Amino acid sequence: MQEKRTKLDNIRTKVDLNDEEKKIIRAFEEKDWNEIKSYDSWVIFKVMSEFVGGFEKLAKIGPCVSIFGSARTKPDHKYYKMAEEIAAKLVRHGYGVVTGGGPGIMEAGNKGAKEQGGKSVGLNIILPFEQSGNEYIDLDKLITFDYFFVRKVMFVKYSQGFIVMPGGFGTLDELFEAITLIQTKKIGKFPIVLVGKDYWGGLIDWIKSTMLKEKNINEKDLDLFRVVENEVEAVDVIDEFYAKYLLSPNF
Repeated sequence: MQEKRTKLDNIRTKVDLNDEEKKIIRAFEEKDWNEIKSYDSWVIFKVMSEFVGGFEKLAKIGPCVSIFGSARTKPDHKYYKMAEEIAAKLVRHGYGVVTGGGPGIMEAGNKGAKEQGGKSVGLNIILPFEQSGNEYIDLDKLITFDYFFVRKVMFVKYSQGFIVMPGGFGTLDELFEAITLIQTKKIGKFPIVLVGKDYWGGLIDWIKSTMLKEKNINEKDLDLFRVVENEVEAVDVIDEFYAKYLLSPNF
């Protein structure tokens, strides 16, 4: 223990510590009970306030589909245009659209919904880079979160389906969390649609050739999501799912 403290003290003497190094050092610092209690109490109330605010706003939005994808996708990219058209089609079919509220695919989803006169919801997250609310979100339906886990609860609780466009780690996070919750029956089944066979093909091949082969998932788990090629097929999956259960978007 003394050796660890010495090493930490040596690191602290560096004058050029970056933010990441400072966070690592703080994780090892010993705190007394008053410090812990004070900080944790603040976090509890902050988390509660985010849940309450989200529930109050989103309880009234009606049936919506969430669209996920990269914040880095440019407006001239085919996937941006495809996400915009998917959102427009969803609105014409009676759904609102929920996104992460940022640029890229998220902006495209909000834009498509907004231009069709549909509900355009943005669940924004405070990040040190890349994320800010886009201009196509309805002003009364923009919610900004500090905590990813609160935001993810809102996506799952208030969506009737997930459209997953090509994206990075954040997109994969949302995708696999939803699949896991449905697989473990923590939530009811809803349609999860991956758009872009070329983009998702390698991942799906790996899931089948490695995860399934090693028996870490069951073959029926592959039915928890669909992979499609275009905007028409994507919206058809949503419509077919609810038609099968004799439900309409106005439930």
